[in-house]
Amino acid sequence: MDWSFVHKAWEKWASLSVGSSGEPLKAALLINYDPTGPSRLLSTIAEQEGLKADPIEMTRFVDFIQQNKLQTGSFIIGSNEYMVTSIYENWFCARCMNTLQPAGEGAIVMQTKAFILVALYEGSIGSASRAMLSVDQLAWQLGRRNL
Repeated sequence: MDWSFVHKAWEKWASLSVGSSGEPLKAALLINYDPTGPSRLLSTIAEQEGLKADPIEMTRFVDFIQQNKLQTGSFIIGSNEYMVTSIYENWFCARCMNTLQPAGEGAIVMQTKAFILVALYEGSIGSASRAMLSVDQLAWQLGRRNL
């Protein structure tokens, strides 16, 4: 794994995509994930921006994905609980069920060969579209290196 490339790509992407001054995302996480690896290898938080994720909480989140509970369950990131609204081949969308934001909050979760990218945004359809574009840009960069 080319960790130097991953870190540089993340730093550049996060500086343009995550924040509060007009960026498409309010927070993002990059979780090291290998579904074909031995079960003793735990997923770890490789990078994060905009929130301080709890490693135990992220382990539960990865279990939620591995156990394929997307259609029947919900997941928690930080103080928010999310319900999956759309499922695609290597990504899914979710809406926050306990938000205080008038326009709502959402999450986009995309799986690459070696990572799970979690992007959190505030707003509705337009915000979700901007967030998806941003997430897809990082996933494309990682995919070019087969990550």
